[in-house]
Amino acid sequence: MLPAIATLYLFFTSTAIAQAPQNVLSNHVHAQDVPTVHESAVQARRILNLSSIATLSTVFPDQNLIEPLENRPANLGGVPIGLIDYYASCDPTPHQPTILAISIATSFKNARSGSNVTMSLRYHPPSNHPPADDIYTYSPANLPRFSLLGYIEPVPASEVKRHHIDRCFFQRHPEAVAWKPGNAIHQSWWARLVVQQVYWIGGFGDRAYIGWIPVDEWRRVTQEEVNSARLIGEQGYKKAHNL
Repeated sequence: MLPAIATLYLFFTSTAIAQAPQNVLSNHVHAQDVPTVHESAVQARRILNLSSIATLSTVFPDQNLIEPLENRPANLGGVPIGLIDYYASCDPTPHQPTILAISIATSFKNARSGSNVTMSLRYHPPSNHPPADDIYTYSPANLPRFSLLGYIEPVPASEVKRHHIDRCFFQRHPEAVAWKPGNAIHQSWWARLVVQQVYWIGGFGDRAYIGWIPVDEWRRVTQEEVNSARLIGEQGYKKAHNL
């Protein structure tokens, strides 16, 4: 009986292994097929340029810092919250996203109370993208996404004027003119995310880099590289190294 059981065991295990979708689930990585850290940084910077909406994650301050008129539930001190917000690549240093901060908004109240800020983005292929090679091509799990970790700092009025930051921002978000600094609705101010760390997930691990991108590498990417890069689904995209 034992030899028969052993034979059945070997049959079923070998069959299961043979049928596993190795191209998707395998952890085996061919280095030559995976974009380098710098190429991944270029992809991330292109996504930053193409998009203009991201999720800002902050942490609630200790309860003793709650504003008296805020109806906030108890025991939220130290709890993270993620909320979408507008941004644009308008800063004279384009690796630092520009934000029109609304003082009453939770993300910026938390930031003013000392919270660090994480901005999370993901790539959205154009609506007229070419047909998929398979069911995984445009799967969200196979598309790049990343997070920028840092803190918020105000942009001086002199920089706003010198670099036409307001005009740049309103080109991406025309409706945001309603809450520009000095408006009659909410107090607002120009801010930038000072990026200190970058975490990148380029897609499936057998074809994309996953891990930290050194901030110096993030800053080193040139605008020429950003403009010439192409992501999956864009016209001119080349499958090799996703560039």
